[in-house]
Amino acid sequence: MKNWPQGERPREKLLASGAAQLSDAELLAIFLRTGIPGCNVMELARNLLHRFGDIAGVYQASLNDFCQVHGLGTAKYVQFQASIEMAKRYFAQELSKGVALTSSPMTREYLLAELKPETREVFAVLILDNQHQIIRFEKLFFGTINASAVYPRIVVEAVLQHQGNAVILAHNHPSGVSEPSQADKHITHKLTEALALIDVTVLDHFIIAGHQCFSFAEHGLLR
Repeated sequence: MKNWPQGERPREKLLASGAAQLSDAELLAIFLRTGIPGCNVMELARNLLHRFGDIAGVYQASLNDFCQVHGLGTAKYVQFQASIEMAKRYFAQELSKGVALTSSPMTREYLLAELKPETREVFAVLILDNQHQIIRFEKLFFGTINASAVYPRIVVEAVLQHQGNAVILAHNHPSGVSEPSQADKHITHKLTEALALIDVTVLDHFIIAGHQCFSFAEHGLLR
């Protein structure tokens, strides 16, 4: 890539315009650093995305599947897994510094980092204090790829245990469709009613689907 125009080199592009301006392939290329004989690093990155679909697919790949891509091995797999765990811990630590979560982009990023890689449906809750600062994040229910049984009693017990004053609900749609189902709306209503009995407010319910993050509050679906 030394012969490429400077503005097209991923590293130089990141320094000039910021990481958000890079494509998935360019970000992967920076991470991979080098290509292999007959395949430059950008081609290697595109091969990864083609094989696994997107960056989430790369992170979700098993060690065996990952290492079947020519030019990759256990060391790169370990680096990928470490990088996503660092991202999760970064968002968790930022949230723990007293950021109010009523309408925070950091909340979305944290929930995306936690729930996007999941291949089955997971229902979680962010438990907050009376200043809407995070007390605890808990994954409470685990279902199949298209259903998760959510019991209000378990949610209420978790909130009481950690002395929460408000919550943000969240679950993922592994299907990639972010629109809430009737079941999603129903359980949100049931949880809102159950938590109201202990004077706990549901601030929002986020659905994570791929890169998308649907907010019940922003769409006027909280009652």
